[in-house]
Amino acid sequence: MSIMSAGTEARPSRWRAGLGRLAAGTALLTAVALLPWLSGNDPALTVLRARSADQDPTPAQLAAVRQRLGLDEGTFTHLVHWLGGLPQGDAGISWVSGEAVLPQVTSAFAVSVTLMLGALVVTIAVAALVSAHTLYLGSRRRLHRATGTIGVAVLAALPKFLLASLLATVCGVWLGWFPSSGWEGPASMVLPALALGVPSGAMIGGLLDQSLPAAFNEPWARTWHAYGFAPNQVARHALRRTVAGVLPQLLPTVVGLVGGAVAVEKIFNIPGLGRLALDAAIAQDLPPLQTATLALILLGVVAGLLIQALRRALLGPALRDGALPTLHAPALRRGRSTRWATVACALALLTLVTAGLLRDPLHVDTAARLLPPSAAHPLGTDALGRDLLARLGHGALRTVGVALAVTAVCTLTGLLLGMAAQVGAGLTEVVSTMPAVLAGMLTTAVTGPSASGAALAVCLVGWTPYATQAAALLEQERASGHMLASLSFGAGRGYLLRHHLLPAVLPPVLRNALLRLPTTVLVLASLGFLGLGEQPPTAEWGRLLSENQPYAELAPWTVLGPACALVLLSVLALSGTDAAAVRSPASVRGRMSRRSHRRGVQGKDKVIAGRTEPRSVV
Repeated sequence: MSIMSAGTEARPSRWRAGLGRLAAGTALLTAVALLPWLSGNDPALTVLRARSADQDPTPAQLAAVRQRLGLDEGTFTHLVHWLGGLPQGDAGISWVSGEAVLPQVTSAFAVSVTLMLGALVVTIAVAALVSAHTLYLGSRRRLHRATGTIGVAVLAALPKFLLASLLATVCGVWLGWFPSSGWEGPASMVLPALALGVPSGAMIGGLLDQSLPAAFNEPWARTWHAYGFAPNQVARHALRRTVAGVLPQLLPTVVGLVGGAVAVEKIFNIPGLGRLALDAAIAQDLPPLQTATLALILLGVVAGLLIQALRRALLGPALRDGALPTLHAPALRRGRSTRWATVACALALLTLVTAGLLRDPLHVDTAARLLPPSAAHPLGTDALGRDLLARLGHGALRTVGVALAVTAVCTLTGLLLGMAAQVGAGLTEVVSTMPAVLAGMLTTAVTGPSASGAALAVCLVGWTPYATQAAALLEQERASGHMLASLSFGAGRGYLLRHHLLPAVLPPVLRNALLRLPTTVLVLASLGFLGLGEQPPTAEWGRLLSENQPYAELAPWTVLGPACALVLLSVLALSGTDAAAVRSPASVRGRMSRRSHRRGVQGKDKVIAGRTEPRSVV
């Protein structure tokens, strides 16, 4: 097997990728078209109520609406007519407003894309700040300790809608620096871009920060330092080596900034595409909902192609020729302060949960509404006078349990589809365009509002970050020198999977999953807040944030407790995987190498890997 064929045999052909995108997009548009009929509600009744909430429609009025909208023709006939009008620039007429759909969607799409670009700038800036310390030390051969994960966990766990409310109140209302509502100019973009970009940048920066030590541990970095190359040159090429692995994570991030920013758009009163799609879905107004979904699909496909092209340009000929050296993370010591901070977080979370379990979370005292923290109520009370500490403690098990189960399902699904590149080609790009809120409405139409329905909705769309990451890591691993060495000596699929592919993919994917654990909690909460998931009076952390968010300005303690609990959970998740749960790729391959030595393969692998390793991307 040649180097060229080994490096390219796993890449899905372009026509299969295009076919996968077409099939996935068609399935998504069909599911959206079925939404009124899946819900079991009369679409004509929903449309009439959306036009006039006080109107009590008669059977004659309902029949007239069905005839005018063509509802009696069936779902697929309506979908075919809508698709047939798109080439002529006709996306239909809104069932509720009676206006043309295409100008509405075009305007909302332009607003969302502008906001996305601003949030993307903030994301890149925050990611650069998070990884700057590691980049500085590594380029000077002074990286001996693992960087702390506490700051990354805190920023990544910040609820976007809570951060948006805080920025709108402090920077918009109190200080008057920027507009707190509306979309009138560039100044209106600052606060929502910060609310969307800071958590996303912390997540991307955390992944990049964990990949940089392995790049600085490569032979070329040691050689360049010995020859006296400038640190900025070493840093630039290390970034080029590691950004390629993190770049696919921008796909769900970019699309999420457009279609999944519903809460932020509502807080700042921004007429974006996500808000338009949500309002249309609630009103079962199919023409704008289908057009908005198609716009998100096209955006996801274009963004996926651009990211894939940029990633392959960064890796260069080494990816094409199968001469890409594998990143081996060095064994870095953990700082004592990090260990103490982890212990403190664990004790604080355990204390909060234990103390809350000893109290009644359902006791309502209207005379004690929105009380500040005191000896009787250490975390204060909510708008109904319920003790927030009690609700926090009783919601811990349900919150963590559901979030872990959903994260495990999403991670496993993403790994399987990421490893099956030909099956998942194009599917990830399309599914990543679907907001969790829209998925929640589709699942709720079948299962009804419930915690299981919300969990199913998140599972349907939450696997895409792990699939993109797994596919990118596998492509790089298949193009490595030691992989080609094993292939040349007759290694089978099972051996390659156990000794090369899984050790290269599992640690970073699992770390990504734990980093996204608080985000899963918040997505489940947003579905519950919209009536699609967990229902009151369940004391779930995300629901506590959602239901108390309107009182954040008047009584900030109502959201402070759940937000701090999410931050503590994020810190513990990342610290646990650093300490014991996840072994680094280097340690995993070390065990595999010792097994290979007993089989007589290690010596041959070293010879061939030594010949191909100098063909680095740098």
